[in-house]
Amino acid sequence: MGDKGFYSKQKKRRSLGKVGFGVVVGALFMLIVSSFFNEQTHTAKNTQEQSQQMADVTRQEQVEFNVATQITNIVDNVSESIVGVTNIQKRADFWSGDDIDEAGTGSGVIYKKDDKYVYIVTNHHVVEQADAVEIILNDDTNIEAEILGTDIFTDLAVLRAPKTEVPIEKAIEMGTSRSLKVGEPAIAIGNPLGHMFAGSVTQGIISGKQRTIPQDLNQDGRTDWQADVLQTDAAINPGNSGGALINIEGQLIGINSMKVNQAIAQGIGFAIPIDLAKPIITQLETTGTVSRPQMGVEIYSIEEVPQAEWRNTLHLPNAVTGGVYIWNIDPRSAAEAAGLRRLDVITSFDGQEVNNIVDLRKILYEEKAVGDKVDIIYYRNGKKYETTVTLEEQL
Repeated sequence: MGDKGFYSKQKKRRSLGKVGFGVVVGALFMLIVSSFFNEQTHTAKNTQEQSQQMADVTRQEQVEFNVATQITNIVDNVSESIVGVTNIQKRADFWSGDDIDEAGTGSGVIYKKDDKYVYIVTNHHVVEQADAVEIILNDDTNIEAEILGTDIFTDLAVLRAPKTEVPIEKAIEMGTSRSLKVGEPAIAIGNPLGHMFAGSVTQGIISGKQRTIPQDLNQDGRTDWQADVLQTDAAINPGNSGGALINIEGQLIGINSMKVNQAIAQGIGFAIPIDLAKPIITQLETTGTVSRPQMGVEIYSIEEVPQAEWRNTLHLPNAVTGGVYIWNIDPRSAAEAAGLRRLDVITSFDGQEVNNIVDLRKILYEEKAVGDKVDIIYYRNGKKYETTVTLEEQL
């Protein structure tokens, strides 16, 4: 009994040992299999993530490459039509008489060529008071150019040079500023800070359309005109004036002009919209001047006159809060024919309210033409009158 019991216990222990060993082996097998599958899954996930990252990098490189290629192609295509402009003036010298001096530099755009000449548009202020003008081609060749005409109000000027001396393949393509959208790309090309940085390219966007910027044309501290401009954040610095603002198609959409003082704002540049510039360019090219209507009067804003004079000299009623007063009338002018007199105060022109000289000029120069009949409301000695003026050509 004792031996049987002993052997029976030994069998049970061996059986239990086998079971325990089997459990351990099974657990180890499951752990190894699980680790293998986890590693495979992790490796596959890493491989997938790496593939995705590589695909993203490839796409990014492709996008960057395509954009860069488009811009560089545009610049290559138009660069020969962008020129430097040098304003040369005679300076009196005590010892040797007149001396030639470089008075300033800017930029210009070749917009047209014919059998004899190439034609360049730049800014009025770039060539103002010049005795001679030179253009500098992108190969650094200096060519003397002729000023065909300038216009102070739009800050535009047109030059021309012999075609034989300007061997370019084509002029820049004219675009349109009318269909521009805020946020679309814009590229400025010119000579910032002088000819040493000739052909500089800056990129940005159209930041705003139909901006109105006050201008003091005669430097007397008073606003004489409101310029309609495009706003861009493409860098435009002194020397860029007269250069090209182009779109992503390489078309001319503006003539770079004023730059807001850097102490006031950064990243704000302005260009004359090409749609506004086109008719001015055509007139300057063909006649040398811009035909604008006039009344034949010398006028000033009443805001420049002390308030006391509104009542004591002009005899204006309290209801009048703005207008322009006539200081002088040309003999046999349209104004004289309409019965206007010195110190008459105009408050309405062609049915539109006139608060100052800028209001009147904007209507006269941008909306009216020579020969138009315009209804005017004015005050004389406190009384309100109406008359009609037939506009004549400004000489």
